[in-house]
Amino acid sequence: MKLLSRLKKLIEKECVQEPCVLLKHTSNAENHPPHWLDEAPVVGGFDGGEEKKKKKSFWRWPALSFPRKATKYNLAKAENKHQAEAGSYRTFSEGTITSTSLLYFILTAVVYLLIGHIRSHYKIGSKLGQGGFGFVYEGTRCKDELKVSISFTYKTLHISSELMIGLTLMANKIPRAPEIIKILDWEDNEDHFIMVMERPMPCMNLKSFVKLHGESLDEGTARNIMRQVIEAANVCVKRGVFHRDIKMENLLVNQDTMEVKLIDFGCGAQMKRFGYDVFSGTKAYCPPEVTVNGKYHAKPTTVWSLGILLFMMACGYYPTEYDLDLISKRSWTRPGLSQECCQMISSCLQSDPQQRIDLEKMHMHDWFKVLSLR
Repeated sequence: MKLLSRLKKLIEKECVQEPCVLLKHTSNAENHPPHWLDEAPVVGGFDGGEEKKKKKSFWRWPALSFPRKATKYNLAKAENKHQAEAGSYRTFSEGTITSTSLLYFILTAVVYLLIGHIRSHYKIGSKLGQGGFGFVYEGTRCKDELKVSISFTYKTLHISSELMIGLTLMANKIPRAPEIIKILDWEDNEDHFIMVMERPMPCMNLKSFVKLHGESLDEGTARNIMRQVIEAANVCVKRGVFHRDIKMENLLVNQDTMEVKLIDFGCGAQMKRFGYDVFSGTKAYCPPEVTVNGKYHAKPTTVWSLGILLFMMACGYYPTEYDLDLISKRSWTRPGLSQECCQMISSCLQSDPQQRIDLEKMHMHDWFKVLSLR
């Protein structure tokens, strides 16, 4: 009876304060494995995020956790905006519960206590990878055998479940960009959270793809990939999302179709007009203004990371100080690369952020016009 009473109080409280939200999804014919980070990001913080204090309790509710309001992001509001894309919702707008619905929730709660929502709706297979904050497994959705990837992420001072899920939902806003990985489901637990993503097959991360091709790519392949990554970056920014960790390990490439998908919003933040003071991301992609001025802005930083990405794809190594010095003088060239490609790299990697090409204009650079001529 104590369990029944507790469940009733919990359900009544949640139904009055915030609608009970259960995400459902339609089938997706695509499948791909997001690989976990090969290189752990340097995380300086989530701009004011605080680590949640863990409560010791006998009862834990793995999947009967209702959406919590993040300090900087209203997840419930975002869910309403994404209703048509994500699926259907069950709500109790009147704040009252019938005996039938109460019984349903009691039975659901018992099932969730035993196996959890994700574990009851998805078959979890082999581990795809792991990083500093958790693990990624291959999975299959039980109702339609859709291949998915399931990530288990520990909650830490720098990993906010509400923020990461919220940013991923914002980036998945309709009309959905195929260049951004699709979120299918999630579960928020006391000390970790779980996200279910699409798993296109076959695919590998861009770092492995470049290595497979001899540590560098020909210009045509690099151009095709860059066009899609630039589109993903622009879509994120337009939807108020600053990814902050665009790199080879966070890009998936389908070897058959050459489709590219941006993954992992764990270092992301909402767009801010006045910039950021704390860097979150991977050190190798960090722009110089972070160390020089201690402040950086979303668009110029994204352009810098895209420049580093293109340099590494085209040249097969990270730019040296000598390279960056010549680039800043716009006198950098490399045998085997077209003049337009060298100019594209130089326009991204200017030490002065105000001298970099605008993110919105990158796709109009002359380098992309070469495609029709060669």
